[in-house]
Amino acid sequence: MQKKDPIVKEIAQERINRLFLLAGDRTRMKDKRSIELARRYVKIAKNISTHYKVRLPEKIKNGVCKKCGNVLVPGLNCKVRLASSKGYAAYICECGEEKHIFYK
Repeated sequence: MQKKDPIVKEIAQERINRLFLLAGDRTRMKDKRSIELARRYVKIAKNISTHYKVRLPEKIKNGVCKKCGNVLVPGLNCKVRLASSKGYAAYICECGEEKHIFYK
């Protein structure tokens, strides 16, 4: 098994970040075709990360629904609830999936 060149991993990381930005922009357009395209961008970014063995940044991991692949945009396609006693924010996607992000 070959080791991946650091330059290749850096390029893969740049592509992942760019795809996530494009997916966020497409999600904000609100039409059905744009949302499907945003899901496709997220899927491609995940495939790149597994192929080149690059970790997804926390920003991307926390910003994508595991169940449906939507980019989570508060107020647009997800609700945000704070559980202050437990120390996390709950992002509730349109599909019903809950994502807990700890802040304490």
